[in-house]
Amino acid sequence: MAVTYFKRYRMELKLDREPTQTIPIPDGFRLLPWAPRLLNRHAEVKCESFRDEIDAHVFPCLGDLDGCRHLMREITGRNNFVPQATWLACRDAQFSTSLQPCGTVQGLFSTPREGAIQNLGVHPDFRGLGLGRALLIHALAGFRRAGCHFVHLEVTVQNASAIRLYERFGFRKVETLFKIAEVQYA
Repeated sequence: MAVTYFKRYRMELKLDREPTQTIPIPDGFRLLPWAPRLLNRHAEVKCESFRDEIDAHVFPCLGDLDGCRHLMREITGRNNFVPQATWLACRDAQFSTSLQPCGTVQGLFSTPREGAIQNLGVHPDFRGLGLGRALLIHALAGFRRAGCHFVHLEVTVQNASAIRLYERFGFRKVETLFKIAEVQYA
């Protein structure tokens, strides 16, 4: 095991105006608002979304299903949990009545007027369809409904596609952080 530092950005957005555009959800998909019965679905897609990504090195629990279940229980059990900003993207299954989870996002209050986006992730098989944008816009609307005036998130610098998404929504980099983590090299 080796110790390394991962560079991350803290990005912020002022929620001073409603978005002028709507983000359509692709045909055959839907977004489900938070419900406790969806906890395991959120954990499953969170694990699939982050398992092979750099963030699983930065936060090892993201690369493990049990770790993701524990993280979801921890987030949703906190008194600053924002259910209005927590969404699950699903694909309608063609030959069954069940839904296939494809993306997730969670929200927390960091202060009564500021929200914190947690773990926005889309399963690798469903990237590039606009699900990340849809999850983000629904989370931001949920933060607005909860009374937030600002929202922030942290993103690993190597995750260029996520940074581009956040910048398109008006997020700006306000701080550079370094997260120390142990990494196993082969």
